[in-house]
Amino acid sequence: MSAAAVDPRAEILRLSLIEGKSVRAIARMLQMSRKTVRRTLAPTPAKPDGITAARRGRILDSYDDAIRKLLRDDERIKAPTTLERLRAIGFVGGISVVRDRLRELRPRVQREPFLTLEHPPGKEVQIDWFDVGFVLPGLPRRVSGFVAVLPYSRMLYLEFTLSQRFGAFIRCMERALAFFGGTAHANVFDNMKTVVLDRVQGAPRFHPRFVEYARVRDFAITACTPRKPNQKGSVERGIGFVRTRFVPGRRFSSLLDLNRQGATWRDDFANGREHETTGKVPSLVFNHDEKRTLKPITAASFDTDDIDTDSVTKSFRIRFDRNIYSVPPRLLGQHVVIRGNDAQVAVHLGNRQVALHARSWTTGEDIEDPSHRRAAREIKQGEGRDALPLGLEGLTAVGRDYLKILAAGARSIRSEVTRLVFLVEVFGADQTRTAIEEVMRSGHVGAEYVEYVLRHRRHLAPMPPPLRLGRPELDGLVLQEPDLARYDAMFPTRNLKDP
Repeated sequence: MSAAAVDPRAEILRLSLIEGKSVRAIARMLQMSRKTVRRTLAPTPAKPDGITAARRGRILDSYDDAIRKLLRDDERIKAPTTLERLRAIGFVGGISVVRDRLRELRPRVQREPFLTLEHPPGKEVQIDWFDVGFVLPGLPRRVSGFVAVLPYSRMLYLEFTLSQRFGAFIRCMERALAFFGGTAHANVFDNMKTVVLDRVQGAPRFHPRFVEYARVRDFAITACTPRKPNQKGSVERGIGFVRTRFVPGRRFSSLLDLNRQGATWRDDFANGREHETTGKVPSLVFNHDEKRTLKPITAASFDTDDIDTDSVTKSFRIRFDRNIYSVPPRLLGQHVVIRGNDAQVAVHLGNRQVALHARSWTTGEDIEDPSHRRAAREIKQGEGRDALPLGLEGLTAVGRDYLKILAAGARSIRSEVTRLVFLVEVFGADQTRTAIEEVMRSGHVGAEYVEYVLRHRRHLAPMPPPLRLGRPELDGLVLQEPDLARYDAMFPTRNLKDP
C-alpha cells in the first residue's frame, strides 16, 4: 500500500518511530511542511493536576441549583450577570468556570427546519432596499439600491436612489410595476418604515399612505416576520447577487450614470443569464410563463411626491431634505407645504404653488430664485413709505383703513397680517378686499371674520393651481378675476354671526 493511501498522520508516525527518519526526510518524502510533521510528532501535553475539566467544575457543584433557576427565569442570561448573582450567595470562583457551566446547562435551541417555498407564477413580488454607500464622487449622500424580484421566474428589477423617503420609495415601486408590465397578487416586504410603522403584539401596523397605494394598485401587502430573511429569500439572494457581481470594480460619475450602468447590467446579464438555482433564464421564463399571470396596472393615479412642511424664515427660506430653498419674501412667517419629486421642489401655500426649484441632491446647498432676491431688494428700498405690508398691496385703501382700525385694538397686528397674506394668496386680492369691506360694514374686524366670509358666506373654495398646457402662448394668458360683490347688492345684507 502506498503512503498516499493511508492517513498522513499514521504514515508520519511509521516513518519516524519504525524507520527512524528525520523530520526533514519525512517532510520531503510526504511533500508537506516540516512544521506539520513536528506538530504530528509532538506529544500531547498532559493537563496539570488540579486544572482538569472535572476539577474546574467542582467549585460550582453546590451552585448548580441557583444557576438552573436563573436559566429558568431567563435562558438568555449572560455569564457576567450570573457571576454577579452567584457572588451574592458566596461564590468565589472566576467567570470562565461560570461560562463553561452555563454552556452545559443552557437549554439547546432546536434549529428551525426551512421548507422550500412554492411560488406560483404571478403570486408575489419580493421587494427590499440595500445600502451601496458613498459611491458618487463629490456627493455626500449614501446611495440606496431598490430591488424587486419575482420568485417564480427570478426576474429582477434594479434601481438606485439617493433617498428612501416615502415618495422616493413609491416612485421606485411605480417604475418597477412599469418594468414588469403588471402587478403581482401580493407584495412581500421587509419591515421598512415606509411599509410597516411598528408591530403591536407581533402584528404589523402598516403605513396608511402605503395601504392606500396598495388599494389603488390592487395588491395585497405581506410583511416578513422580523429576523426571518428566509421569508423573502429570492430578493435577499438578488441583493447578494447585485452586491457581488455588479458593484465591485465599477466607477460612476453621477446617479444617472449609475442607473444607466445598472439598467444595462440588469437587462443584458442579470435577467439574461442561466440562473444558478432554477437553471433557467429569468427573462425567458418571465416572458413565456409569468408575464401573462400578472394583473394589469390600474389607471388610477397616486401622489408620489415627498411631502414636508415648514415655516418661511426671515431670509425668505424653507428647509427641505437637508437643503434650503427661497420663496417670495411676501410669505415671511407663512406655514407652507413642500413637495419634491426626483427633479423638482415645489412650495405651496394652501392650494397655490408659490415657488418652484430644481431639486438639489447634495446637502447644505442654498437654492435661490433670482426673482425672490429682486423682490426682497425692492421691499428694502421701499421701507418707510406709507404702504401696506408686504403681500397686502392689492387691498389698496380698504386694506389701509382696515389695518388702521386694527391698530386701535388689542389684536396682534403681526398675526392678522400673516393670516391676511395667506387669504390673499389663496383666494386672491379682489375677493379678500370685498370680504374685508363686508366685515367692516358689519362692525367687526379680524382675519377669522374675513375667512368666514370667504369660505362660508360666499361658498368659495381656494383657487386651484393653474393648468399648464405646455404651450407658452396659452400658459401665458391671464384673465382678470371677476368681482362677485355685485351679486351681493341684489340681496339684503344680514349681520354676520360669530363663526
